[in-house]
Amino acid sequence: MNTDTKAPLLSVENLSVDFRLRHGMFGRARTLSAVRDVSFTIEPGQTFGLVGESGSGKSTIGRAILRLAPATAGHVRFDGEDITAFGPRTPLHYRRDVQVVFQDPMSSLNPRQTVGATIEQAISRHRAMDASACRREVARIIDSVGLAAYHAQRHPHELSGGQRQRVAIARALAVRPRLIICDEPVSALDLSTQAQVINLLVELQREFGLSYLFIAHNLDVVRHVSHRVGVLYLGRLVETGPAAQVHDAPRHPYTRMLVASTLVADPQLQEQRSRARRLQLRGELPSPLSPPPGCAFHTRCRWAVEGCRQRMPELEASSGDGRAACIRLHEIEEEVTA
Repeated sequence: MNTDTKAPLLSVENLSVDFRLRHGMFGRARTLSAVRDVSFTIEPGQTFGLVGESGSGKSTIGRAILRLAPATAGHVRFDGEDITAFGPRTPLHYRRDVQVVFQDPMSSLNPRQTVGATIEQAISRHRAMDASACRREVARIIDSVGLAAYHAQRHPHELSGGQRQRVAIARALAVRPRLIICDEPVSALDLSTQAQVINLLVELQREFGLSYLFIAHNLDVVRHVSHRVGVLYLGRLVETGPAAQVHDAPRHPYTRMLVASTLVADPQLQEQRSRARRLQLRGELPSPLSPPPGCAFHTRCRWAVEGCRQRMPELEASSGDGRAACIRLHEIEEEVTA
């Protein structure tokens, strides 16, 4: 275990994940590069948000950290330990330390088990505790996620979507993890329930010192729960930085598009965003099986020039503490702020 308290809890270094796809029995195998050369860190007690459209690779990164998808290249280090070197079996301590909350809790909760039994099962697998102490711990955890004591006797189908997500969070908490991967945890919920679940995650982070990898397609949601953010497009990071900075002053054209695409309640702000999106966006999302050469976003970017088609831009420092991958970064900043 890493004893340096200043070191990142999780370090993703040049991670790539490829999948071999074959259409039909005699079809030619093709390689889908779902994640390409992605690097970021998560500090203890902090949240890193990953945001992007469907097919951007954000959930694949989460699965690679959970060892549900093999890394093709690069390393993932947890508390200084290289998890990509574990071999075929994942050590019990890592399965305890890193938990996950999925988008649809119904697909991950046993429909025949009560809430209490689900949480008790998680505790019994990872913590030595007698039956009486386990029941008290189940009651404490249920209370900590904002559920009533009687919910322990309920089955998943008897709960609302927000309550089921609280159960999924409770099950993750039961083993005392250090990192929770939240994979689109609120995207299937209505707006008021989204806010409640986000506030719960923030409160639990303060109480237990948890770290989160928060995966979502909505930059507004990610901004409220994250300390730092990474924006993904077709498997590559195109912008990183403090959450407020990336949301309020985006530098990469794709990040600007994401902000402009988000629906808001304020009609005037919504009209401004809709107008900005019409001005900034063109074309359709390319196939990840055959991404465009150079900067993959050039087919949709109003600022694209010939150089964008010829070389892949690297992340470089922008204003503040952020980085963006765009060869016209500083020109665009001057144009937008003029």
